[in-house]
Amino acid sequence: MRIDCPYCGSRDAHEFAYLGDATLTRPDPAAPNAAEAFHDWVYLRDNPAGPHSELWYHASGCRRWVVVARDTLTHAVGPTRFACAAAEPREGDAR
Repeated sequence: MRIDCPYCGSRDAHEFAYLGDATLTRPDPAAPNAAEAFHDWVYLRDNPAGPHSELWYHASGCRRWVVVARDTLTHAVGPTRFACAAAEPREGDAR
């Protein structure tokens, strides 16, 4: 599998370290239900089949976090962008 790093170009997936779901939002630690929210955030994850946004770290390259659109059924890799750009909502994003 090859991942298109926005800085380094197309690279083998072995250069990257996988983190997980790029769509999760960290719970507010000051919320009244913070303990339950953090438990769910850490331990209760979906296992989607199909298109999915994932976080990958380019450990053997530019050492930047990259959001990768990947189909978990076919492993087809789609568009990528730096994770810092992913923190800003894009037009059409459901948040």
